[in-house]
Amino acid sequence: MKAVILAGGFGTRISEESYLKPKPMVEIGDKPIIWHIMKIYSHYGINEFIICLGYKGYLIKEYFSNFLLHSSDLTIDMQKNSFEFHNKSKEHWKVTLVDTGLNTMTGGRLKRLSKYLGNETFCMTYGDGLSNINIKKLISFHKKNKLNATVTGVCAPGRYGVIHSKNGRIKEFSEKIKNKNNLINGGFFVLNPVVLNYIRNDKTIWEKEPMEKLTKKGDIGVYKHTDFWQSMDTMREKRILEDLWNKNQAPWKLW
Repeated sequence: MKAVILAGGFGTRISEESYLKPKPMVEIGDKPIIWHIMKIYSHYGINEFIICLGYKGYLIKEYFSNFLLHSSDLTIDMQKNSFEFHNKSKEHWKVTLVDTGLNTMTGGRLKRLSKYLGNETFCMTYGDGLSNINIKKLISFHKKNKLNATVTGVCAPGRYGVIHSKNGRIKEFSEKIKNKNNLINGGFFVLNPVVLNYIRNDKTIWEKEPMEKLTKKGDIGVYKHTDFWQSMDTMREKRILEDLWNKNQAPWKLW
């Protein structure tokens, strides 16, 4: 099974980093977030990836074309002009990198992959979100319900902390509370190739017309995931993820 990762956006809300690199290459710990996403899928046996490139896509190409160099120790014998890699990466990944245009919308990027997807069901997600979602159960849900599209619904994070008071006096401060009644699009889709027919051109936003049409036909389901999920839209969210990783408390580290 293939997994598509959308990695072509400008990442303007995290411009402190994205002016130098595409958002999927922003590092959590010492690895780009796209590596973390791929490790989640790989944990469930999905090792073939198609990555949609756009903004500064050449940096993602450079990273994967020199993956051994980035992830292994290296001895360079300058006299013999030879390289020897040590503790090589054990990833069994096959990665297809596709330039889907600088200004192409999410739906358009997906449409441009048609020839690489074949006629098989595939996974798709964004290049900036991490979760401890069970991909195996997500795929089973999709197949069991005979849907053409399934999206993972995650709890909408509370924006603010809560003050608890009594008789005008503060009794307690609470952290931001997730609203389990309001689900938002958390990415981690499972899609059948027929959904590409709902995408008109490069200007089509996947989350608008295609998903709306699938909804009207009753052909898109939601797999509810109420455990850990976190996007990385801002530097504050990057720091949240990096803090979890550095403390060895990252819930998405399933491997």
